[in-house]
Amino acid sequence: MNQKEVTPKNIVLIGFMGSGKSTVGRELHQRLGYSLTDMDHLIEETMGKKITEIFKEEGEKAFRDFETLQLIEIAKQTDTRHIISTGGGIVIRPENRSLLRKLGYVVWLDAPEEIIFERTSRNRDRPLLNKKNARQRITELLAEREPWYRETAHLKVDTKGLDSGEIAAGILESARYFFTQPA
Repeated sequence: MNQKEVTPKNIVLIGFMGSGKSTVGRELHQRLGYSLTDMDHLIEETMGKKITEIFKEEGEKAFRDFETLQLIEIAKQTDTRHIISTGGGIVIRPENRSLLRKLGYVVWLDAPEEIIFERTSRNRDRPLLNKKNARQRITELLAEREPWYRETAHLKVDTKGLDSGEIAAGILESARYFFTQPA
């Protein structure tokens, strides 16, 4: 039995907030024609409110519970040619890390801390960073999550100096190889 028969041909993007998952997801969607599932947008649509509101009104645990439920629903789909862009904290839970790997080819977009800070500082829709010491919080969260990103990913892409087209091209080449190799 080969990898192709075992693993769905989904490409799953993980990484810290601001690492480019949504942008690269759209690029991959355009190049492959696979449907695109942006989990943050899906959660907002399903819940009928912004993620910042969910965090504020219901707390992070409730958000993480719902995020896991959405991931389980995505894993149940029989149509297996998707680009799935996840939220930055999805790797926190062990069950999510396991589900992500079962979904397909998992790519960790790793952006430098200074780029993450620059991108996220312009956006008030980042509930974990809406604090005085956002830069320090980024450092702490990156250190906490890095082992989980590493454990979950089939491929780590250092995005420094690359545009979304270059990142997508590299992912597609690696995914093509991954899906044709024996298990």
